[in-house]
Amino acid sequence: MASPKSNSRPDVEEHSLRLAVLIDADNAQASVIEGLLAEIARFGEASVKRIYGDFTSPNSAQWKKVLNQHAIKPVQQFAYTTGKNATDGTMIIDAMDLLYTRRFDGFCLVSSDSDFTGLALRIREEGLSVFGFGEEKTPDAFRNACHKFVFTEVLRALPMTTPPAEPESDEQPIQQTSSSPVAKKALPLRFVLQALDQACDDSGWANLGAFGSYLTKLQSDFDPRLYGFKKLSELVRSKPHLFVVEERQLTGSNSPVIYVRKRPGKGIQ
Repeated sequence: MASPKSNSRPDVEEHSLRLAVLIDADNAQASVIEGLLAEIARFGEASVKRIYGDFTSPNSAQWKKVLNQHAIKPVQQFAYTTGKNATDGTMIIDAMDLLYTRRFDGFCLVSSDSDFTGLALRIREEGLSVFGFGEEKTPDAFRNACHKFVFTEVLRALPMTTPPAEPESDEQPIQQTSSSPVAKKALPLRFVLQALDQACDDSGWANLGAFGSYLTKLQSDFDPRLYGFKKLSELVRSKPHLFVVEERQLTGSNSPVIYVRKRPGKGIQ
């Protein structure tokens, strides 16, 4: 069993987790590998990196170019029967073998396939953190089975774009430069404001880190990058008509801590 420390806060502030990274080559794109591994490094150390698929197939050719570069161990699984995915079974068996070694604090499951929902739930039952990575088409069941789910669309290299002449309205996607994610969705304001209400203290303020953790607990795939912002702090600062942001210098801290509250009079519509 993992220690309580290793699974109490499955968020981006945890850097000490020992992680097993398992990639389903049939349901993941090699083009996201650099962004994927950089994202995983925010959660902890990728102690094991394995990828599963039939690498004799032309469809897996994309992966052959990056495996050695990123020290990912390929696990060959021949497609014995048309229409049956033997890769999933091999990956699940390997995951259970690694789970029972008790050497890991969490697993990173890279796939857009709902077949790994049961695996994610089983790992969680052991008290370990589960981080999922997949495309936006990934079924809700698998996304919700993970502590945190990251859409791989936000991990791809971004083309250069021209900054907007003036800020967009609150309900429209915000165009960003190449150093920031490109927004695809309107921000779910009702959900965000409800989460802030739950995360704040009696004075109405919430620590930004605690607020971000609460958002993820309520919705595992919540990610500011889906709405055009690299960080939650950028998102709340961009909407001064909704949020009040304050930096506080706490005793024993060398850097200011960000707190946020709902601007008075801005209720949930």
